[in-house]
Amino acid sequence: MISDLQKALTHFNKDKHQWYGWKDIADGEVYSNLKLNDETAVMPTEEEVNAKIAELTVIRNRQDAYDSITDQLDKLYHDMTAGKLDVTGEWHKAVKKVKDDNPKG
Repeated sequence: MISDLQKALTHFNKDKHQWYGWKDIADGEVYSNLKLNDETAVMPTEEEVNAKIAELTVIRNRQDAYDSITDQLDKLYHDMTAGKLDVTGEWHKAVKKVKDDNPKG
């Protein structure tokens, strides 16, 4: 399974293939063990990487919390039938709860 660090690192130097590696694999996949494999790549700061990890965590938490597409479409259908395509609809309430419970920060 890809670590949160590796997922975050894929967002930096997108035009480079395998731009980073590990100084010593025995030291683990942690920021302090990163090395550049491509001299044209730019090493993100630890703060930038941590911010990207936080952003990706919110996205993952939201994805896990949302109802299935089938259930969301069913809620939308019932809201449309009831004339509730506004903040009073069940679909909107469900989406708002996920967003409120998982703020982007």
